[in-house]
Amino acid sequence: MKNLITDISGVRVGHADDAALASGVTAVIFDSPAVASIDVRGGGPGTREDGLLKPESTVQEIDAIALSGGSALGLDAAGGVQAWLAEQDRGLRIREAIIPIVPGAICFDLLNGGNKAWGRFPPYRDLAYAAACAASTDFALGSVGAGLGATTANFKGGLGSASAQTGGGVTVGALAVVNAVGSVTIGDGPWFWAAPFELNNEFGGRGLPASFTPDMLRARLKGGPEATPSENTTLVVVVTDAVLTKSQAKRLAMIAQTGMARAIYPVHAPTDGDVVYAAATGKKPIDPLSGLTELGMVAANTVSRAIARGVHRATALPFPGALPAWSDRFG
Repeated sequence: MKNLITDISGVRVGHADDAALASGVTAVIFDSPAVASIDVRGGGPGTREDGLLKPESTVQEIDAIALSGGSALGLDAAGGVQAWLAEQDRGLRIREAIIPIVPGAICFDLLNGGNKAWGRFPPYRDLAYAAACAASTDFALGSVGAGLGATTANFKGGLGSASAQTGGGVTVGALAVVNAVGSVTIGDGPWFWAAPFELNNEFGGRGLPASFTPDMLRARLKGGPEATPSENTTLVVVVTDAVLTKSQAKRLAMIAQTGMARAIYPVHAPTDGDVVYAAATGKKPIDPLSGLTELGMVAANTVSRAIARGVHRATALPFPGALPAWSDRFG
């Protein structure tokens, strides 16, 4: 296991980004269509095809997921992934028509110092096509792809991933783009809220502080009272090799969303756009009650680890006044 979402067979991830733009796209590609659903908890989400992912909607499977910076302007990214899939003859077939099914979600990174004067059309569709072309089982973490321009309340945000297995051998992986209104660390110290779930010192092995002070528990909010309804978002993709129905994928997304609450403080705010996608590649059957519950528990822990890894691996943007990276202060 690589401790990546691509530990699920048939899943690949690609990034494309622009250093001057300080933004980018990450594409999650499924080699075969995957059953999927979505859970949205943030007050300011930006999504595409979320209606299709509802359990009562007709289409059951998706071909890819596009995650992007650029706020609502980044929703064009899904079109770039669709273009790549169409070239591979991938998609939902309706007689002679082929329609690649690509949900997408965005985070707000328009005020991070990068040059957003891109002209008539945002660059996210082209970036997404490049991300799909680059998709592989190995991919970078930190300030890359959709996580390049991400920030949190006190440290540079980024893209993280983690994986785990249930006691019965079902694998679950998570990928997170961490652009939260809140903080992923306890106070301004080196400790991560996700510390109880850390494996193999994957985000520094600092554990928890010996005690909690009032300052550690006060709200650290990006932008303070002036934050706008669309400044912040954490985007998560959870994938498992379990056999799930679309309704079960919805429940998995709901349980996995609790991993955000274990890693970000505060979370699901009016100025967050927090979204969790859950997808299943359908290789291993599980018990629909106890098995799904255990899978959700492991998925939530894995989400919290992916979030902490995203901040732990991030590097600061090279602009005046940019937030420091966790590694700038704590190595």
